This record gives sequence, C-alpha cells and structure tokens, in this order.
Amino acid sequence: MPSGKYIGNKTVSPAFSCLCDKAQAQYANRRISADLSRRGFVAGMAASMLSLVLPGLSHAQSTLPPGAPAKPVLFTNFRLFDGKSSTLRDGLHLVVEGNSISQLGQGQPASTDGKTIVDCGGKVMMPGMIDMHWHALLAALPIQVVLQSDIALVHLAASAEAERTLLRGFTTIRDAGGPSFALKQAIDSGMISGPRIYPSGAMITTTGGHGDFRALSEIPRTSSQITQGERDGGFAIADTEDELRVRVREQFIQGATQIKIVGCGGVSTPRSPLDMLTFTEKQLRAAVETAGDWGTYVLVHAYTPESVQRSLAAGVQCIEHGHLMDDKTAALMAKNGTWLSTQPFVSEEDVAPLSGPSREKFLEVAAGTDNAYKLARKHGIKVAFGTDLIFSQTLATRQGTMLTHLKRWYSAAQTLGMATGTNGELLALSGHRNPYPRKLGVLEEGAYADLLLVDGNPLENLDLIANPEQNLRIVMKDGKFYKNTLNA
Repeated sequence: MPSGKYIGNKTVSPAFSCLCDKAQAQYANRRISADLSRRGFVAGMAASMLSLVLPGLSHAQSTLPPGAPAKPVLFTNFRLFDGKSSTLRDGLHLVVEGNSISQLGQGQPASTDGKTIVDCGGKVMMPGMIDMHWHALLAALPIQVVLQSDIALVHLAASAEAERTLLRGFTTIRDAGGPSFALKQAIDSGMISGPRIYPSGAMITTTGGHGDFRALSEIPRTSSQITQGERDGGFAIADTEDELRVRVREQFIQGATQIKIVGCGGVSTPRSPLDMLTFTEKQLRAAVETAGDWGTYVLVHAYTPESVQRSLAAGVQCIEHGHLMDDKTAALMAKNGTWLSTQPFVSEEDVAPLSGPSREKFLEVAAGTDNAYKLARKHGIKVAFGTDLIFSQTLATRQGTMLTHLKRWYSAAQTLGMATGTNGELLALSGHRNPYPRKLGVLEEGAYADLLLVDGNPLENLDLIANPEQNLRIVMKDGKFYKNTLNA
C-alpha cells in the first residue's frame, strides 16, 4: 500500500518461507506479525503466489479488512454532497453507528460523549460511488489469461482488484456477468476488502452470441455437453425457451440479484457481429417472467435499435450499452420508463488493446457514444453510469476517469448524482433479491455508511475523482474505515 494510507486495523507483513526460493529472497527481512490470523495468512499467501505468477499484478490484501469502530463516529466540519442535491450543504454533522448513518443534522450534536470525532477540515463529503457495469473477475487479467488459466487464478486476481476498486471510491458495483458469488461472500464476511457486489452470474447467451467464447474445436455442441467456460460460470448458452428458463434459475440458485441476458453481438467476442440478434422476443419474455417470479429484473446487452426494441417488447427493464440506438428507439425507452445503463466510451484509451474485428466494433460503438447520450437527454431517459473496463489492470485504474467523460453531456453535480443516488435507484430494482436493503448512493439518516471525503470540491473540479489515491482522504464502507489519511 502507498505510504501514509490507513487501511484496516491490523498490519500484516507476509513472510512465507515455504513458497519458493524467490519468495524467500523477497521476504527474507520480514516476519509475520504476532496477531496475524489464519485468515490473513491464507489471503496473504494467495496474493504472494499471484504476484509471482503474474508480476504485473500488485499483490492483494497486505492488511486485513478493518473491524467496525469501537464507538460511534462523529464527522464535523465538512461540506456535503448527499447524492441528490445539485449544491453542497454546509454547517452539518454526521454520526455513523454500526454500518449506517444514525444522525445528519445542522450545527453541532447535542452531545459528543462516547463518540470518535473526525474533523474533516472543510473538505467535501459524498456518498461512495457505484459502478453499474463492472466485471469483477474480468477487470484485472488479459483475456488470454482469463480464457487459458485455471479459474482459481482468475479468482485470486479478482480478490486483489476488489480492494483496489474500493480504494478508488467505488463502494458498490453491479457485476454484469461472471462468477462473482464467492468473491461477494468473501467480502461480505470480512475475509477480504472490496465493494458491495450485486452479482448477475453467468452472461446468458445463444450459440454464436456475444459471450460464447468456445473454441471452434468445441463445436458442434449438444445439450449434454457443457464447456469449461460454462462450468466455471463465465457464460451460459441457451438456444430454447426452456433452456433459457433453466439457465436463469441456475443463477438465482447461486445468489444472483438480477440476470444478464445477451441480446446482440459484442466487441470482445470476435465472431459475433454487432448487428446479429440472439434471443427471440418470446425467449426474452421468458427470461423476464422468470426473473419476475424471483422478484427482480433482467438487464440486456444491446447496442442496436433492433436488439433494444426487441428487448423493450419483451418487458426488459434495463438496457446495457445502447450506443447505436436511434431516435425512435430512445423515444420508446422513455415511454416505457426503461433504464439505460451505458458507458462513456470516447476513445481507444477506454478499452484494452484490440485488433481485427474487435477493434472495428469498438470504434463503431465509441462513435455512437455522443449520439446515445444526446438522445437520452432529449427524451428524458433514466440513465445509469457504468464503466465496463475489462481485461487490463492498468485500464481498471481509469474507473474515475471514465466518470469525468460525462462532462461532455452533464454538469458535475448531475454526473456525481448519476454515479451515486441515481445508480442506487437502479440497484433497488432487484427487489426481493436485494442483499443490501438500506439505501445506497445517498447520505441521509438510515442509509448505509458508505462515504468518501474529497480533498477539493468535485462539483467545481470533477477531475479530482480521476486521482483517488491523492484526492480521496477517507474511504468508508459499511461504517468501516478502509482509508483515512486526514492526519498523514
């Protein structure tokens, strides 16, 4: 971790003489601290092994996740962006008890007894940010490694990236496809550090659709044949209405909070052109009905007018991407009250290196970004923010930078509101499957205590969000300090 950063309440110095000679040399002058738990030892060992296998990845979890503060925390002397308002509020105090905000009021509290006082020095407090299109298991590794390595390595890399995601200020993510159930469980149980996760489970697609990453040697496929990628939970292939219902139910059995369906081709699947269509309207409706039976919703990967309109006809409540939609399609989305969860792709800096058909498809998507946001604004579509940054640890660090791209179409207050309170509203569509029933993305009494303290005013300078290591002085999630450098 960078010097001066406070993460957790226990410092761990991993020393693993049993790993290999290289690890012995690397850690020869360190020792395991006396209070190192077995949990921390295992996490540190896994992280060290990962750093040896993939030197480009910085190791994960050099510290244990923090425990809850022993006393309620009283924040004073801050300026508040609450996730809903267009301006800052001054002269407030905020009290965190347990994992939620118990008080938010004007002036000083009636009593400070029994509280830990944090003077914020006039800095801006805001809700933890939410990324509505994140792939926790795909963010940190190149696609070749994901497709060719043991799934255990992918999970180890995801564990490391989860902590980095949290420290970038994203305290919640909606996982838009991948086997993130175990990662969510490890984070929620306090085993590792990371954001809250709303998992979708496997991307459900058709033969030849986006997400069908099978090798040609694995074709033809029969219903009795399940490929390794499907067994690992990265994707699921369904070519009939009955198969689709089964695949949807399988994700819910594992803990999905919503379902990700592929409606057309995609960028990273080379053999799926963007204009192809996957499921029929009847099949999509079957997925929507099945999700409704579980009390939640479906999000559909769709770029083109045809794929979006078919999804709307089937009753889909959230469209992912939509970069190539036209005016008629946007008007239908607004009429239906359908969410658009899209990403501000503006250049090749926003994607891992591509070549061939994948690069051509990305350039087509990026060229449609400006029109998609303009149509969304014209028709008053409900818009959520996500990044969809995959297959590169370096690219993942641009999460905050992606948010700053929205300055082209929205004010700083609108942009921050989208990444906090607005995204929180979309998360709530998971209804009965919502694992986090308190409000997210807002700072108000009763909401989860997920908050950031920014050194500067992001409503005047949104670029502050793009440099979280320097400008985020506090990162709190669930009432716990994961970073606090106020006194550094």
